[in-house]
Amino acid sequence: MASLNPFETKRKKARIGASSRVREWFVADRKSAINYSEAIQKGAILTDKHMFFIGCTSEIISDVSGCSCMILGTEMGTGVPTKRLTAAQVRAASKPGKYYDEHGLFMRVEASGSKRWVQRLTVNGRSREIGLGSAELVSLAEARAQAYDNRRLARQGGDPIAARARSKAVPTFEQAAHEVYEAHRPTWKNAKHAAQFISTLETYAFPTLGSKPVAEVTTSDILTVLSPIWTSKTETARRVRQRIGTIMRWCVAKGYRPDDPTSSVHLALPQVKSKVAHRRALPYDEVATCLSTVQASGASTSTKLALEFLILTAARSGEVRGAIWAEIDLTQGVWVVPAERMKAGAEHKVPLSPRALKILEEAKCLSDGSDLVFPGMKPGRPLSDMTLSKLIKELGYQADVHGFRTSFRTWAQEKTNLQGEVVEKALAHAVKNKVEAAYARSDLFEKRRVLMAAWADYLSGQEGTVVPLREQV
Repeated sequence: MASLNPFETKRKKARIGASSRVREWFVADRKSAINYSEAIQKGAILTDKHMFFIGCTSEIISDVSGCSCMILGTEMGTGVPTKRLTAAQVRAASKPGKYYDEHGLFMRVEASGSKRWVQRLTVNGRSREIGLGSAELVSLAEARAQAYDNRRLARQGGDPIAARARSKAVPTFEQAAHEVYEAHRPTWKNAKHAAQFISTLETYAFPTLGSKPVAEVTTSDILTVLSPIWTSKTETARRVRQRIGTIMRWCVAKGYRPDDPTSSVHLALPQVKSKVAHRRALPYDEVATCLSTVQASGASTSTKLALEFLILTAARSGEVRGAIWAEIDLTQGVWVVPAERMKAGAEHKVPLSPRALKILEEAKCLSDGSDLVFPGMKPGRPLSDMTLSKLIKELGYQADVHGFRTSFRTWAQEKTNLQGEVVEKALAHAVKNKVEAAYARSDLFEKRRVLMAAWADYLSGQEGTVVPLREQV
């Protein structure tokens, strides 16, 4: 530079108030500094590539000749950017907290591990936080560029939040809910649960939140939704809160809002002791009688065979109703349910007892041209979810179809000496302990074959065969 003072550069000045004496931080290319000692005396902070120093007037440098120089912030604003984040630090950050960058930008890491960009700004005299999206979707460079644009707009008297809302056309809560529903629907295995996601929101949330832009939804609004049902329909209320939270977190990731208002709503709700409602089950010594009643009923052949097959295999309703012939090996006596149809997401091999194989032989005549083992009333469609439950209730039994798995488990506990893990494998229960799961790699198939054959014998009245099962173990 021609000047002896490295900070006196040729520039055009745009004053924003001659009387203002706010001390502001500027940055210049270090190559511009001729006298480093003088720079340090004037309070400059030197880095490898830049130097930071304090100016004496509130000026915005719009055009500089001789060195690159830009305003960073005020001593009362964002502070001195002594450190900036790096892309590696963003990827490695895992401890919950705030990781600061510049221009009020910081990355917030939640206890769940999620990371999102937030910028704190003073907009029209009021401190505001602006969400800039998930750190998984928005890069550090993109977040930094947006933060700079927001700060520049705020210093000019604009409102970055309002400007972004206008440009992005923030959706209403109802619109966001439907987008989230459509995005998640292919991943839900149970069609009933998928339908409940949107139906509960339509019933309880949309009347209050539906027409509100998601950026304006507050914790108070969510309390208005949950309070009337929190103590009377506790489980439903919990699910509504969870689903609202799913939508709000999606909005945070999209940059529509900076936070999830459901995260603290529980602090304003009364504590309610949750009651575990177990599925109703028949005592195991009544299951055989129930089967005889079913076989004598006027239900369709497909329904009766499906229910008996479900009880004999201790399988879930959806697994049986969706069974196809390609999954069954009649020669080997094995039914292999693929991972995508299992609750635990793992393939399950079911040993078939002689009675179960006989049911499958009878089911061959039910073919409607599809590959379904137990077709429903409509060609190519399986039996409905309610078909089996309705039959049990119409016959006077106060039990759930899923409860037959409980009947089987209780029988195995009381009538056999087989290890509990064999019964758990028969029920396709996942091992919750990760260490145990890592070592428990056997599916205990042959032991399960003995178990399922004994269960079938018990239901047919041949209870005596259970005694040899004890002797084998």
